[in-house]
Amino acid sequence: MGMGQDTTLVFTYGTLKKGFPNHVLLRRLMDSGDARFVGGCRTLHPYPLVCGPFRVPFLLHLPGSGHRVGGELYSVSPHALSLLDDLEGTSLGHYQRLPLLVDPGNDSPPTAAQAYFAHPSYASDLWRKSGNKASTDYTPVEATGYVRRSDRPPNMSFLDHIRSFLSS
Repeated sequence: MGMGQDTTLVFTYGTLKKGFPNHVLLRRLMDSGDARFVGGCRTLHPYPLVCGPFRVPFLLHLPGSGHRVGGELYSVSPHALSLLDDLEGTSLGHYQRLPLLVDPGNDSPPTAAQAYFAHPSYASDLWRKSGNKASTDYTPVEATGYVRRSDRPPNMSFLDHIRSFLSS
């Protein structure tokens, strides 16, 4: 494995960040040489960052709404990207991976990266449910009440949980 020329920059804003429950995956990928921490950054443009069921964070692809969101930038191998896609359920309609621009700070130019956005099948409903109020960062306070996938009710799919949350 390891990193070649075909790496992808991925912007993480939620549970994949350092100190959050899914960072263990990135930690393993860094240990195997399939990921590298690039640095902290913010989205160049505002996007809504909201919490859904189980305090799961969602970045909504509604550029211009919300705030410039803080997060971490990682350079990942194709192998790592496929594992991240699996975690984020891109083939199941949970999230979609889309390009965005991030501001790395230090007067550096904006950088193109990929981020996992809430799937459009429910994103605008999540925005309405949040009262069109967004966060700038997924912090330990925002994450209070987060429920790991393994601890969620097993008889419902992730999309069922979202539908239930939206209708409550």
